[in-house]
Amino acid sequence: MTETKVRPEVAAIGSMLDALEPLDAGARLNAITFVLKQLNILISEQQSTGVVAEGAQTHAPATHASSKPPAGAPPVVDIRTLKEEKNPRSANEMAALVAYYLQYAAPKAEQKQTIDVADIKKYFDQAKFEMPKNQKQTLVNSKNAGYLDSAARKNYKLNAVGYNLVVHRLPQSAEKRGTRKRAKRGARKKSGRK
Repeated sequence: MTETKVRPEVAAIGSMLDALEPLDAGARLNAITFVLKQLNILISEQQSTGVVAEGAQTHAPATHASSKPPAGAPPVVDIRTLKEEKNPRSANEMAALVAYYLQYAAPKAEQKQTIDVADIKKYFDQAKFEMPKNQKQTLVNSKNAGYLDSAARKNYKLNAVGYNLVVHRLPQSAEKRGTRKRAKRGARKKSGRK
């Protein structure tokens, strides 16, 4: 019997399908769009209408990776509007929100892929979000919370966890927050701590 080698792209496709299968259509589209954006891949209309192998079925139209917010998201006027809509609860979440805003929702002249301390100062102020005492540490804390990745020196980039926080988890309802706090309090009481 001869050993069959699987081409790397076939293995990658299998991995992607396994990862995306449990998600709903909207989450799949968001994940694929985010990955394309992170890899700097732009799919043109011409590429998306290319030849399909005989017998193959297409399930969804090709999407365009761009610096626009996900489909269906309302256009954001400014960082304060986004902050009020998403209601971040901490400086870490707000830093992820600033990174998202600058990458996807800011006016073209302001858009950029990374954030730094100057962005924290500028956009926290514009959003009327409480300014942290140490803005540099806020970026480090956001990275440690899993929302940002280190980029170039003293710069940070929104990662998939931060993206999903902003797009899917914020704003978190008061009911969910209260449930989580009550669950923690109950666990502390059971363990004898207050």
